[in-house]
Amino acid sequence: HLLHCRRGEAVEERLDPVLDSFGLEGIARYVHEHQCQRIVVMCGAGISTSAGIPDFRSPGTGLYNNLQRFQLPSPEAIFDLRFFRRNPQPFYELAKEIWPGRYSPTPTHYFIRMLHDKGILLRCYSQNIDSLERQAGLPAERLVAAHGNFDSAHVIDTDPEVEVDVNELKVALEADDGTGWQVLQQRMGNLVKPKMVFFGEELPLRWAQLHKEDLANCDLLIVLGTSLVVEPFSGLLALANRSAPRLLINSEPAGTCDKLLRGFRFQL
Repeated sequence: HLLHCRRGEAVEERLDPVLDSFGLEGIARYVHEHQCQRIVVMCGAGISTSAGIPDFRSPGTGLYNNLQRFQLPSPEAIFDLRFFRRNPQPFYELAKEIWPGRYSPTPTHYFIRMLHDKGILLRCYSQNIDSLERQAGLPAERLVAAHGNFDSAHVIDTDPEVEVDVNELKVALEADDGTGWQVLQQRMGNLVKPKMVFFGEELPLRWAQLHKEDLANCDLLIVLGTSLVVEPFSGLLALANRSAPRLLINSEPAGTCDKLLRGFRFQL
């Protein structure tokens, strides 16, 4: 059900029903009967928690909570480019903890891969930086890592951008004496980091190139494991084809109409 929120008020838009029931069975029948071929998936940290990777915001267990030992000015500082320039060590320690290869994809990652294998996935838009979608076998052309990931690395503050083999950074961070990143910095002329989006950086070019057309053309939107509180990712919901059903699978309601334009309305 779709609500259009404007100036703090909810104005209902009446659309013809496209599902015969509101549940997974209804979605499955819709996919089959309408021969969906342009499914868009939006996913967040919730799809990776069962892999052992903590999400960012869960009290007591989230990544932000686990970073308190670094005495950061704020949890978000670890992804702040200005802070990284001054003190990259906290981020590098975090990177070692969540570097691809330490964790395995979850059934949800393989579900997204299955949609691709069946030829019905248009795109997966992920907030995650863990690269588990790619590890599950999802081709790069089907993934938009909105916040970047560990697939590649670059030297910061270079124009044009200087790319670095991400394995060079991995080896540097694994140096026994803990100074490998400094050696790499000296060799490259500046700090090296994975191509993930920090506060103060723009989203990847693929996002700008693809997101509007993909959402406008989708015939089903599946939202998995995200609280939909971070812009501009959460704004994808408002761009989705109005006639396409939307399925939310999350531990709690997210993307409600009082917080997002064209958000979900949950009826208990």
